[in-house]
Amino acid sequence: MSTNKSKRKSLLTYWTTRYLITLCVGLVVFGVSTSLWLNYSEKERRLDVLRFMAAEISDRIVDDNGHIQIGPFLTPIFDRQRKFLQFNGQPFLLILDQNNNVLFNSLPSKMPQELLVDVTTKLNEEDGDQLTLKRGEKIYVVKRKLEHNNLTIGWVVLMSPEKEIYKVRDSQFLFIMLGALALLGWIIIYLLTKKLAKPIKGVAHAAKEIVAGNYDIHLEPNSKEKEIFELIHSFKDMADRLGQLERMRTELLAGVTHELKTPVTSISGLIQAVRDGIVTGEEAEEFLDICAKETSKLHKMVEDLLDFNSFAVGDVKIQKEEQNINTLIQEITHQWLIVQEENSITLRKQFPDHSIVAVTDPLRVQQILYNLLNNAKQASKENGVIEISLYETDNEIRINVKDNGVGIPEEEQSMIFEKFFRGEEKKLKVRGLGLGLPFSRLLAQALGGNLLLQESVKSSTTFTLILPK
Repeated sequence: MSTNKSKRKSLLTYWTTRYLITLCVGLVVFGVSTSLWLNYSEKERRLDVLRFMAAEISDRIVDDNGHIQIGPFLTPIFDRQRKFLQFNGQPFLLILDQNNNVLFNSLPSKMPQELLVDVTTKLNEEDGDQLTLKRGEKIYVVKRKLEHNNLTIGWVVLMSPEKEIYKVRDSQFLFIMLGALALLGWIIIYLLTKKLAKPIKGVAHAAKEIVAGNYDIHLEPNSKEKEIFELIHSFKDMADRLGQLERMRTELLAGVTHELKTPVTSISGLIQAVRDGIVTGEEAEEFLDICAKETSKLHKMVEDLLDFNSFAVGDVKIQKEEQNINTLIQEITHQWLIVQEENSITLRKQFPDHSIVAVTDPLRVQQILYNLLNNAKQASKENGVIEISLYETDNEIRINVKDNGVGIPEEEQSMIFEKFFRGEEKKLKVRGLGLGLPFSRLLAQALGGNLLLQESVKSSTTFTLILPK
């Protein structure tokens, strides 16, 4: 991918330039086409005017006896007709008798005599002849027979140079109009593109702020364009989420460092004391027992972290088989109670009278329930009670785990399934990485169900594991 920044243009420059080029090309094509059409229309109109003038003159100069009358009245009539019909040029008039002798001639003296020869030799051809002089000038010719008793007694010929025929009166106005349209179109697209570019530039600036580590960005949220509005709000949500994740990452590093450093420091200090002979005998054995426990806890935290990372990338397999859920929960709770060191927890179970059967992975269900039971024990007061109940609906199997602990603060309830999140109360009591509930929810979803916080008040908390039937 090219990184040459000199080839990049701003949105405003890029689109206004493209629009202006497109607009100019379009207007040029339109202007040329319109000009050609106007020229053609004007040529036909002027030729029709010349034909009408020739017919009018022929009617006036032939008397009742078939004689051609040329008098001083002819020029005023000719000029009056020309002005009345709005013929701006000065056409040339020829009147010929039946022998092609010139009776009246308004041709200027500079007009070559070859024109007369060409005209007289083509009198019997169609109207609207175009003659080209030796010097390249083109002349349009309109002819009208003078007739009496069906006999040709002469000709009326009107001629006009091509430049007069194609002189479009509104051509200047046309090009002024096209120029004004081009300028107006460019101004409009400039203003619209500038308005469009402003929020995009704001998003680009905000992206640079995020790259620099500043997630507290400010964007104009009230855009009227739907796409821009969605872009701004999506970007703002992304920035807020990234900021939240950055804070969690910072807390994670601090938490992991603390949680892993504490047992390592304890183990190091205790082993050093035994090694240096500061403690001996039973006290040394007690120090080694403490080291073993701390090592076990450290090993558990590392296992949790590895398990979560493996499952997050899809490396953990699910092996489902048909299970009697009543029996499965009985076995899981019995095994969990055996390894509890204190007998201060009372576990109450409530099952339906009939057996509930589902196809699921018993190992993953055990992992989820172990985690819920451990959390319930940590949250419970002295002589705590944990209630586990099983019931089913038309489509689901639900397992509730309820404790009689202090509950989860309302402001923390929406965060408990976030990776590495640990409540303020739990941070002070239990070491861990904050992966238990997120990992359990991932397992539940992999089984086709879910894990929910059903209820949490100051006297109890209830989690619900949902499994599909």
